[in-house]
Amino acid sequence: MTAAPHTVVEDYLDGLLTRYGDDDSGAVADYIPQLAAADPTRFAIALSAVDGAVHSTGDDQCTFTIQSVSKPFVYALALHYLGREAVAETVDVEPSGDPFNELSLEAETGRPLNPMINAGALAVHGLLAPDDGAHLGGFARVHEGLSAFAGRPLGVDEAVYESELATAFRNRSLTNMLRSYDIVTGDPDQVLRGYTRQCAIEVTARDLAMMAATLANGGVQPLTGEQVISRPIVREVLSVMATCGMYDGAGDWLARVGIPAKSGVCGAIMGVLPGQAGLVTFSPRLDRHGNSVRGVQVFERISDEMGLHLMEVAPPARGAVRHEHVPETLGSRAAEVFWLQGSIHFAGAENLLRSVAELGPGEGKVVLDLTHAYSLNPVSQLFITQAARSAEEIGRDVEVIDPDGLLGGQDTAEDWTEPDWIEPDWVDPDWSESEGTDQVADPV
Repeated sequence: MTAAPHTVVEDYLDGLLTRYGDDDSGAVADYIPQLAAADPTRFAIALSAVDGAVHSTGDDQCTFTIQSVSKPFVYALALHYLGREAVAETVDVEPSGDPFNELSLEAETGRPLNPMINAGALAVHGLLAPDDGAHLGGFARVHEGLSAFAGRPLGVDEAVYESELATAFRNRSLTNMLRSYDIVTGDPDQVLRGYTRQCAIEVTARDLAMMAATLANGGVQPLTGEQVISRPIVREVLSVMATCGMYDGAGDWLARVGIPAKSGVCGAIMGVLPGQAGLVTFSPRLDRHGNSVRGVQVFERISDEMGLHLMEVAPPARGAVRHEHVPETLGSRAAEVFWLQGSIHFAGAENLLRSVAELGPGEGKVVLDLTHAYSLNPVSQLFITQAARSAEEIGRDVEVIDPDGLLGGQDTAEDWTEPDWIEPDWVDPDWSESEGTDQVADPV
């Protein structure tokens, strides 16, 4: 795991640790003996960028059991192995509005309402369990998968596992109830043991930040480069996290924080900022919803100060596309130049399409420069291609500069030569060539 040099990011995280470290409200989970013995003073914050650089502070090397924070990852693995339709037959994706251990089932089908509550998580684990009488059910798949997300082999806290299994009275009743509806089709005791062991997997705040960064990175583990899950699965998982990840406090969380997140009774909260970073807090004292008191405060502060709320988005079209008229000079004609930068989605591509359509006939050429764009989704490809064709239809010569082949080799213009003009001031001159190598179009 990359250790980022101490920067202003660490100073900022240190400030949050100091600001909220004295808050001793809430209480550790006491219904599991081993968790009841957790040190309530522990406090860590970790942030991992999608390139694998981790910034952290506090008790960031302290190990703890992952507990319910495992749920979105295991749900992702079930989608990966079985497909969305098969998983949807077993568990729904609707918010329950209930505490994590409630029996929230559809009256007609017996399906749990979502995979972030215990009933849903048990059902999902059951989907991964082989029908061969294996003692730990689907744990082998789960352990391997979570280790892939983390980028290293993860251990298991055997003492916590035994303690949880010995006191798993409610989860045992949930599993048996699911078996009565044929939602769990195998041995319910086997599923319970596997799920309980899943919750006892050991992580640090830095591990969880890296796992969250894998989700933020479209399912690609930042350090190993492994495509653990696909982008469509990431989208599904983050959607369920946003609406269900914080239990009966999910609506308030989405309104106030606006970051897809999952909490656990271990005291961890894991948030995912798509395309940006994974953010984790760890502090064992919990509020009435079962969420870390300090963790909620840190997330609220970071979301507010960094503008990370999902509904607080800068206008993408203006930043993605820049139009400039280049006047006629000695040896070259005038040109209308459109520079595209970064990840081009609907708004940026639509802005380009409309701007080109508004040009009208003329002698000046039209140049579409994708040198500093690094990803296009299929709709963006279509719109950019159509923009080039529209310019040709009104008699303009068109030049498309696409050094990384982001348009997939589509024949959008005859002329693919490099231009002679100088790049505009707004293009970052420090971009490395490697940042333009992701040539795979976003499938969603």
